[in-house]
Amino acid sequence: MKITAIETRVVDTGGGGPWLFGIVRTDAGITGYSQFGSGSYPKGQVGLVEDIGATLIGKDPAPVERHYLDMYRKTAQVSGGATSMAIAGIELALWDIKGKEAGKPVYELLGGPFRKRQKVYWSHLASYRAQRAGELGVAPLRTWDDVADCVREATDAGFSAFKSNIIFPGDPSRRMRDVFAGDFDQNADQDLIDHAVQQISVMREAAGPKVGIALDIHYEFKTEAAIRLAQALEPYNLMWLEFDRFEPEPLAEIRSSTRTPICTGEQLLGVREYKRFFDLRAMDTVKIDVPWQGFSQAKKVADLAELYEMNIAPHNYTSHLATFQSLQFTAMVPNVRIMETDIDSSPWRDELTTAVPELKDGYMTIPDGPGWGCDLNEAAAAKHAYNG
Repeated sequence: MKITAIETRVVDTGGGGPWLFGIVRTDAGITGYSQFGSGSYPKGQVGLVEDIGATLIGKDPAPVERHYLDMYRKTAQVSGGATSMAIAGIELALWDIKGKEAGKPVYELLGGPFRKRQKVYWSHLASYRAQRAGELGVAPLRTWDDVADCVREATDAGFSAFKSNIIFPGDPSRRMRDVFAGDFDQNADQDLIDHAVQQISVMREAAGPKVGIALDIHYEFKTEAAIRLAQALEPYNLMWLEFDRFEPEPLAEIRSSTRTPICTGEQLLGVREYKRFFDLRAMDTVKIDVPWQGFSQAKKVADLAELYEMNIAPHNYTSHLATFQSLQFTAMVPNVRIMETDIDSSPWRDELTTAVPELKDGYMTIPDGPGWGCDLNEAAAAKHAYNG
């Protein structure tokens, strides 16, 4: 079998950032699919896949690890970031081909499964609705009561945990990154701290004492502000405060300053980057993004986290194909705490794939079809092509 083409599709999501999909075609009629990368700069990601993928045309797709290492070494002078994501897009599609050729799910090729179903949490609860309720066809968030209704919707659907961002109900409602865009030095005055505490108080009251609540603050604060926020939220028993930094020392400082658990890692790519954070015990739960760094690296990171006695939580906020990739990942590692899933990501998410995950009572069934168990619907991807 030989690789005959490597392609990409950029898909509009109806108001959020575009999604990127990889396609690797072979002369045996087997096609591998992937979701990869960040939609923030799709033209750059697509160009990198085209440039890097050209070196694999005519080669046997089977030695996936070798191809990954070859791509990694050839791009050493421009490594990391968008380059790593582009390599992941190709590598993930190669794993799909390998599974399909064997007639087995990818996790069977790597020693799984450890489990038959995976606990998930509702991610960005109320966050997307604060930005684009009309596009999603849901009720606007005008009051804290509306936010509480979102929480009850999640718990009524069987979720035992959810994650949100700092939001501002109103008319219009907004999300923190919209409120402070362009005029924010990552500070947190007392009014902002009090606002976040009020939000989590409303959510905790609606959810009850046993539901896991996570608050994601991305890069929105400096270390000092994040510490004050984490300390202010201690009475609400968060599942975690999610905070991203490219250096481990600030995160280790935050973790040692509060009883609120810290989750981080989605911004890291590859086992070399994670090790520095593990050495400083900079997090309680390790966030890993499979579409951003690829399958092999994700497994290596999870295996290393196991040695450091830490559990992982896959970062998974986009399409069902990404979800199937992440479910295959959770099936082959022993140290999974919970997995992210987005309910409000796109109004036509179900159209874009040939299968959707089985979700019941806050758990997803581990797929058992060949490869990822799910393909990109290329016709639907063309229908919803991104033209930005």
